[in-house]
Amino acid sequence: MTPDPSWFDVRLATSQADLTAAQRLRYRVFVRELGGSGPLVDHAAGLEQDEFDGVVDHLVLVDTRRDPAALDHVVGVYRLLPGDRAADFGRFYCDSEYDLDPLRRSGRRLLELGRSCIDSDYRGGSGMFLLWNALADYVLDHGIEILFGVASFHGTDIAKLAPALSWLHHHHLAPPGLRPIARPEGYQRMDLIPPADLDRRRAMVAMPALIKAYLRVGGVVGEGAFLDRAFNTTDVFLLMDTAVMSERHRRFYQGRWQAA
Repeated sequence: MTPDPSWFDVRLATSQADLTAAQRLRYRVFVRELGGSGPLVDHAAGLEQDEFDGVVDHLVLVDTRRDPAALDHVVGVYRLLPGDRAADFGRFYCDSEYDLDPLRRSGRRLLELGRSCIDSDYRGGSGMFLLWNALADYVLDHGIEILFGVASFHGTDIAKLAPALSWLHHHHLAPPGLRPIARPEGYQRMDLIPPADLDRRRAMVAMPALIKAYLRVGGVVGEGAFLDRAFNTTDVFLLMDTAVMSERHRRFYQGRWQAA
């Protein structure tokens, strides 16, 4: 059954129940479904958590038909970390995988996006659209200029991922002045196939839906992928500069664009 938009509420997490339900959703997606792990993952309680959870804002998609007391009412989540809060905390999540000095030197207002996921029963419907609308409101309310985060390919089989990684490198590389570089300990070059030998269709088939969504609104990538063996993923750095979004991209991102 396709989820009905009227079932949903989208808001910043307002209670411990919201946070716990978000961590349970992340466990189902990142640990059970994708085979990830981490030092603070609680397998007994079914919680995917880390040290950033007390610092970030959690934007949650709630199925209002579900009882919050059951801790399964959160069916989608985005973690949001504004730059000023990251400075107080000492780092962004992405600092462990990419050198973010170009972004810090830019002097622009930054927002890191992370841990984005939707319950498998709610994918392909209006859930992500509603989350993106709410994210757009957050960006406007906080005067954010650059949004960024890592997005993941499942697995670390580089031969299988080569068409998609190469397409990103050759067609969507961020400007040099804003281009983070993957850290040496997990660095994986992305220019694996020459541009003339690339098959766009093959590259897009292998591209995760979230990455394709960012590309549609003008997203660009950093230099090099990062192999995250703990989460069994190959990560790429995605960046959106609101100042260079086309008007069409901006309307799409803010949830106001509709296909003709």
